[in-house]
Amino acid sequence: MPTIHVELFEGRTLDQKRAFVQAVTEATVRTLGGAPESVDILFHDIKKHDWATGGVLWSDAAPATP
Repeated sequence: MPTIHVELFEGRTLDQKRAFVQAVTEATVRTLGGAPESVDILFHDIKKHDWATGGVLWSDAAPATP
């Protein structure tokens, strides 16, 4: 079964990560088959100053307006 790598900005809570891995594991087993115990998910928490889009660091980007 797969190893799933998830890159995201740091700051998610453990409860958010728990809910995410449960949902992704269920979707993976439903779609690909196999057992939940065979699905590995690795989080890579990234600081905003270590990620850029369009030549701009996310730490320098203007905050989104609601």
